[in-house]
Amino acid sequence: MEAQQIGGFTMSEQQKGLGTTPITVQKDEMAQVINQTGEPIISMKKLAAAGVQYGHQMRKWNPKMAKFIYTSDRGIHIVDLKKTVTKIEEAYKKLKEIVSNNGKILFVGTKKQIQDIIKEQSLRSGSFFINRRWLGGTLTNFKTILNRIRYLKDLEKQQEDGNFNLRPKKEINQLKKVAEKLNRNLEGIKEIRMLPKAVFVVDPMIDHNAVAEAKKLKIPVFGITDTNCDPELVDYAIPGNDDAVGSVRIILELFADAIVEAKGGQTVVAYVKDDVYLERLNAMKEIARPSVIPAAAPVSTPTPAVTPTVPVVEKVLVKEKTEHSDKPAVSPAPNLEEKKPAPRKKKIDAKETKE
Repeated sequence: MEAQQIGGFTMSEQQKGLGTTPITVQKDEMAQVINQTGEPIISMKKLAAAGVQYGHQMRKWNPKMAKFIYTSDRGIHIVDLKKTVTKIEEAYKKLKEIVSNNGKILFVGTKKQIQDIIKEQSLRSGSFFINRRWLGGTLTNFKTILNRIRYLKDLEKQQEDGNFNLRPKKEINQLKKVAEKLNRNLEGIKEIRMLPKAVFVVDPMIDHNAVAEAKKLKIPVFGITDTNCDPELVDYAIPGNDDAVGSVRIILELFADAIVEAKGGQTVVAYVKDDVYLERLNAMKEIARPSVIPAAAPVSTPTPAVTPTVPVVEKVLVKEKTEHSDKPAVSPAPNLEEKKPAPRKKKIDAKETKE
């Protein structure tokens, strides 16, 4: 069966009979993208819809972020999105240039609410990631990390081959715990062979060890800098909200697009029309919104016509007699009169005694 290549897709004769599905899909995707020289990579409308402009409280701000702050609202700093767009375009082009030169990127974000987003966008762009815990010396002591990765792969291979069954049960449980711990911390860098050419850090304040190791090895650092962060910690600062899931998602998707575009793939956020992205964002919010279940009406118990009377139990005092007398064992305490205080003696003056 001969194959024919049309518009970048290879189609067989059987696929021709079923219709030109690949071409229509490509046209639909390209119709949503405005990849022109004069158009910005991302618009302020998208960033505002994702909540990138919201910073920290005014009392927690860093004075070095003053040039990126537009105003304040109800005690919260508002980031200037014009400067955010400018910084994003600068960092986007630099990251795309690094990937075009066959450089690998490492995404770092250990906050609980963004761990899944880090993993998702790293796998989409074919990059390395660390989303659980930054092990000290991941970059500066790279040889030791490679040795631990080899040990982890060796344990996984033994588990697949069934060699674990030849060991004692106690040793098997210990090795499984070691393998789980290593896999949890080294899951995103199991296939790494050399140092990355760039590091993207979501929060440089929390993952400051990653920033310090990268700067020590002169690796360029990209990072989201909130209003409480020092923008001088990273080489390419992106002012914006680093706590909200929506804000972190749009920025990570955008820089994953830079990697995908450098490899010749299709972008998801970059150069996409605002209406298309906002529709997708609203659909995601509807899916994430929990369904409200109406509460059941309280069941009212019928009140009886006649209220029941509670019988009064009379108290009966039982007197116990002792063995030698007919008197009760416990006699009531006699009523003792209160003792009056003795009259105070009259003081006799010294003059009266002399007389």
